[in-house]
Amino acid sequence: MKLSRILSNRNGVSRRQANFLIASGRVAVNGVTCRNPATEVDRFSSVHVDNKILQTAEPCHYLMLHKPAGFLSATLDDTHRTVMELIAPDLRADLHIAGRLDRASTGLLVLTNDGRWSRQLTEPRIKIPKVYRVSTAHPISPETTHRFAEGIWFEFEQLKTSPAQLDLLGPTEARLTIYEGRYHQVKRMFHAVGNRVTALHRERMGSITLDEKLAEGEYRPLTPEEIRLTSDGTETESSNLATLP
Repeated sequence: MKLSRILSNRNGVSRRQANFLIASGRVAVNGVTCRNPATEVDRFSSVHVDNKILQTAEPCHYLMLHKPAGFLSATLDDTHRTVMELIAPDLRADLHIAGRLDRASTGLLVLTNDGRWSRQLTEPRIKIPKVYRVSTAHPISPETTHRFAEGIWFEFEQLKTSPAQLDLLGPTEARLTIYEGRYHQVKRMFHAVGNRVTALHRERMGSITLDEKLAEGEYRPLTPEEIRLTSDGTETESSNLATLP
């Protein structure tokens, strides 16, 4: 919602009066004077008028979870256990998952209540790198690296995947970097070259690398630096960073 609208709705003034207050430097967003009435303000932002609180910022939550196998990447399910059961009850209510993993897959899972920030992490067009350790049922053929680098055609979506980097670690093991995160993408890519994924472990999303100190099922808050950078050297556009401790 635009700042001028928040002032007119919550401060009992007209839109013209709201614009005057903002232009006069009497309004602060997240502790910083704001003179632009079109500034977008969400529930995570604090707003003060003449040093009086108009809106208190809700807390932002950004969590890194080491997902174990056997848990659904979902907020609720009638049949299977979900990753939300691994999170403290007082944090669960507003959380959503930024980049899901299959129930059998393990590794880095990010949960947050900041939708604008998570979209920057998962939106295919932004091309944030996502790194997986992959085990396969059959030896990985030499041409697989070239096929992945060229992109794999997905008939259902009618598109070719972005060029991916495959680094062989052994006959049936590799590290794969992709830039989209489409539905079952890694498994579908290997299926397209006549192979099958037997184990999938996500190591990294952008600049967020799974903490080696986290045992399966454990989680921790992301650091301000991890939140600020979604890829190497690229800052997020989230205005909510100002509300972090």
